[in-house]
Amino acid sequence: SMSDNKHNRTYLRGFGNEFESEALPGSLPRGQNNPQRCPRGLYAEQLSGSSFTMTRSKNLRSWLYRTMPTVDEEEFVQDDEDVFKHVATKYDHLDGNPNQLRWKPAPLAPDGTPVTFLQGLWSIAGAGDPSAKKGVAIYMYACNTSMKDAFYNSDGDLLIVPQTGSLSIRTEFGQLDVEQSKFLLFRVFCSCDLLLSSLPPCLPASLPPCLPASLP
Repeated sequence: SMSDNKHNRTYLRGFGNEFESEALPGSLPRGQNNPQRCPRGLYAEQLSGSSFTMTRSKNLRSWLYRTMPTVDEEEFVQDDEDVFKHVATKYDHLDGNPNQLRWKPAPLAPDGTPVTFLQGLWSIAGAGDPSAKKGVAIYMYACNTSMKDAFYNSDGDLLIVPQTGSLSIRTEFGQLDVEQSKFLLFRVFCSCDLLLSSLPPCLPASLPPCLPASLP
């Protein structure tokens, strides 16, 4: 079960370090990132990386080794359901309110209606334009059901801060458990699905693409 697997997980520790993990022993290539033939017939794909003009200390990259290449995936299609009915995508038509404001927690689903992470998003504030990759958006959400499908994040980095309960998140980089007093920074151009360990009304913020996080 999810709770049993949760206790068997260990985290890769360190800030600004380089990490590697593999689902099966011998899946990662040794001594190079992109060999002509990867172990176990996998496909090497670089998801992100710094400019080649960066110094060695700032030259960062993330490599994934997949069973199938990304180009072989099915095309994106428009979702028929009104998933984002409470999410604002444009802000230029809204008048800003300079007064002090506060928000109550997002309402939970009535009568036990299943609500996933995406369905439970509520826009709180925002500025900029997602198509220009510049701006910020802040949401609250309340959900009570795990996602059955993954979603692809292409607008900006996503910071998720659980307020109540906990999340178990499957990403392309592995499984992550996010509990109270912890936060998750989910980088742009990644895919994931969110599973509930317990009921979590949370406060996430979607951020614009930025440089790697660093300590002050």
